[in-house]
Amino acid sequence: MQRRVLWVAILASFVAFLDGAIVNVALPAITGELGGGITTQQWVVDAYLLALGSLILIAGSLSDSFGRVRILRTGLLIFGVASLACAVAPSAVLLILARAVQGAGAALLVPGSLALITSTFSGPAQGKAIGSWTAWTGTAFLAGPLMGGLLVDYSSWRLVFAINVVPIAATLLLLRGLALPKYDGGTPTAPGLAVGAARVGAPPPRVDLPGAVLASVGLAGTVFAFIEQDRLGWGDPAVAVPFGIGVAALVAFLWWENRTPAPMMPLGLFRRRNFGMGNIATTFIYAGVSLGQLMLVLFLQEIVGFPAVLAGLASMPTAVIMLALSGPFGALAGKYGPRLFMTVGPMIAGAGYLLMTAAAEPFNFWTQILPGQLVFSVGLSITVAPLTAAILGAVPPEQSGIGSAINNAVSRVAGLVAVALAGVLLGGVLEFDSFRRIMAITAAMFITGGLVSAFGIVNTRPPAPAPSQLPTGL
Repeated sequence: MQRRVLWVAILASFVAFLDGAIVNVALPAITGELGGGITTQQWVVDAYLLALGSLILIAGSLSDSFGRVRILRTGLLIFGVASLACAVAPSAVLLILARAVQGAGAALLVPGSLALITSTFSGPAQGKAIGSWTAWTGTAFLAGPLMGGLLVDYSSWRLVFAINVVPIAATLLLLRGLALPKYDGGTPTAPGLAVGAARVGAPPPRVDLPGAVLASVGLAGTVFAFIEQDRLGWGDPAVAVPFGIGVAALVAFLWWENRTPAPMMPLGLFRRRNFGMGNIATTFIYAGVSLGQLMLVLFLQEIVGFPAVLAGLASMPTAVIMLALSGPFGALAGKYGPRLFMTVGPMIAGAGYLLMTAAAEPFNFWTQILPGQLVFSVGLSITVAPLTAAILGAVPPEQSGIGSAINNAVSRVAGLVAVALAGVLLGGVLEFDSFRRIMAITAAMFITGGLVSAFGIVNTRPPAPAPSQLPTGL
């Protein structure tokens, strides 16, 4: 049963991460057909991240309240329908709207999938399982551009979205009849009770709708302003008003979460040191991942002139290294603690981006980009599984869904804001000088994440598992 749970968790997250990355390489082809330039490119990426980041918190609460499998199944169905809508979208506006619905479906997938792992595995087996999850989902995130490039160059960018149906169908088959003999819906269940089954006589779960609305409005307003200010300027009411509303909504969100009895983001979790500091490190690390990889793919296509498949192929070394090393580093972090890995890994990744500041004319991928990509890949492989394990290890099992959701929300919102600010950081134009500047900024983000981990993360000995929770192996 553990192996089946692990594959459900991997596939459910795989489809969300794959779509978040595969679209990057298709952006030039999308705007070539639908128009809109860099603004459309930003919105195609950020509409997905915006819905994902603003709804993932409430999705974590739903996962804890209504059951992992029930929420996963709902998310898969929403994601599948939205993917088909993206594939047939006749205009940029409709594509962006369908991407937002996709993001809503993805929000239901990621926290529930990680919560399945933390509810099923314990001790060193949990670190190994999280490492496997990280390797495969990280591979989806980083190998997506290659798959996208093949589809764009040899068929159509529309297949980038239609292909999601395959992993969705596989995951739905694995979910059939799955039972979880531990925490589900925030309470222990008896062996054989189907995941997602409600407890008889239990009070109806409370859903933090005001918090969800405030978070969504806050993120939508601020992100809209960050993207459109490059075109309209901060003084334009169409930018200043949404920004003011967004900031006010985010402040109100924090105030509401601190007073409501059933918050979708329990602020008390941030008082747990590894959870709070781990999420600060996540902010810098995942902002760097999102910004750096997006700009690299666009630079290789729009400035260097690589076809989509070659731009995607540039991510393959990262995918292979992540697949090979994430599992072992997750196991080592489970044995020795996450602090060293979370410190050294981001700094190595940052060094990789500093190497990519060598990009210049005449351009040579093998000497100017590939060495940096290899170094970045090793650093990211060292970082991700220990980071995930440290944060989730600080959360009680009955809150694993919301704990995972918060961490994923932080990572997605960090990427969302980084992409929204891309136009400002580029100075409005992507060329060699602005690319080198972006690579240096990305390196600084990773190095900052490593420093936060060095001073903020502590190694804690995991509690001994109860006899009923002893792992049976993968």
